[in-house]
Amino acid sequence: MGAETLAEALRALADSLRFYRDMGMTDLPLSREYLPGPREALRDLERQIDGCTRCKLCRGRTTIVFGTGNPNADLMVIGEAPGAEEDVQGKPFVGRAGQLLTRMLQSVGWSRDEVFITNLVKCRPPQNRNPEPDEIASCAPFLLGQLVAIQPKVILALGNFAAQTLLKTREPISKLRGRLHSYGSIVLVPTFHPAFLLRNPGHEYRRLAWEDLKLARREYDRLRARDSAGR
Repeated sequence: MGAETLAEALRALADSLRFYRDMGMTDLPLSREYLPGPREALRDLERQIDGCTRCKLCRGRTTIVFGTGNPNADLMVIGEAPGAEEDVQGKPFVGRAGQLLTRMLQSVGWSRDEVFITNLVKCRPPQNRNPEPDEIASCAPFLLGQLVAIQPKVILALGNFAAQTLLKTREPISKLRGRLHSYGSIVLVPTFHPAFLLRNPGHEYRRLAWEDLKLARREYDRLRARDSAGR
């Protein structure tokens, strides 16, 4: 191994350890699978969640909706929970709200293939109600595992519930959106859920969501440029 390759590997290891620290992890297992790559880590996590019965949502679900996208994504999109279409297809944001999300991402130059999309909980709550605290707690290790595997630079939090849960606040989305927040070492940008925009089709909410997307894109580009310059 050349000196330059070794230095790059050590920098990547240091970045990973800092990320684990910022996410509140103080112990790491040492094994042959120590610090696997993002793709392998996500595959292992998906195997772990298969057949999950950690909470009562397992009784009514059709499919576990783990998440889809690029394992090396610098943007992670997080909603609250799967809906009816997602429960059937096993993929997040595939209904009308998902189609709008795709257009929202495309409006600032992202394709779904280059980001990673998931939810706080991986099973559909009955009648699309909000997830309950015990359900969020049961799924939290899987969301944390996804974050640790992917190590995104930016999180786009969709909707009041996801933003409040991630930021541990009761402030409404109307006050949380439009500015940057910290989630460990990750920048978090809250915005309206696509389903809310479909229920409220007026120009004003669409304009505000567009501003949030541009904010997320600017921060994404800034962080990527900073990291490229540091290599």
